[in-house]
Amino acid sequence: MEQRNHTVVTEFVLLGLSHVGQTQLVFFVLFCLSYVAIVLGNLLIIVTIKANSCLTSLMYFLLCNLSFVDLYYASVISPRMLADLLSQRKTISFNGCMAQLFLLHFMGETEMFLLKMMAYDRYVTICKPVLYMSIMSRPMCCMLVAVCWVGGFVHSIVQTIITIHLPFCGPSKIDNYFCDVAPVIRLTYTNIYVIELLMLSNSGLISLARFLVLLVSYTVILVTVGLCLRDGT
Repeated sequence: MEQRNHTVVTEFVLLGLSHVGQTQLVFFVLFCLSYVAIVLGNLLIIVTIKANSCLTSLMYFLLCNLSFVDLYYASVISPRMLADLLSQRKTISFNGCMAQLFLLHFMGETEMFLLKMMAYDRYVTICKPVLYMSIMSRPMCCMLVAVCWVGGFVHSIVQTIITIHLPFCGPSKIDNYFCDVAPVIRLTYTNIYVIELLMLSNSGLISLARFLVLLVSYTVILVTVGLCLRDGT
């Protein structure tokens, strides 16, 4: 029996936020201003840290990485979305959709890992100030940042490989303004229950671990600060 090929679908149609011309124009202005503010704000942080010789602590190194990731993260979706708001036919190629999906999860998870890293950095700073330089040395900090990037890549590549090998044959309309795993896999003609369960488990475990790390680190910080204030009084 002849097998159907998932490459029958060569492009997807993004239904977007609205089909009303005036509403799209309002959305374009609002999102354009927001995107410009994100770009300028993150660039200002990066340039300020790089140009100021006083901002050499590891906290600013992490903040610089976070700003870079946030800048790239916003640029994965926003330019395409702004262009679609001004066009009548909102289409994206199959390869472009998969690339957007990969970069979206790559940058998003890397940013989340960096936030956990910064929470750990604040924990060491406040709770173990004497040991800070030995625990959070420059090589250790660079290694942890690299782990954040690798973690984001692994998470994203798993999601993308599973999605790209699904059999797509139509319809090709995505009920969203960008490509993400959930709306894309609903366009396949196969049973996606197991796939959705696998992807939700992947994202859910990472989100749970991230939440627990943030909760524990900031709880310990608050308790430590409270004890210091009590002892000071």
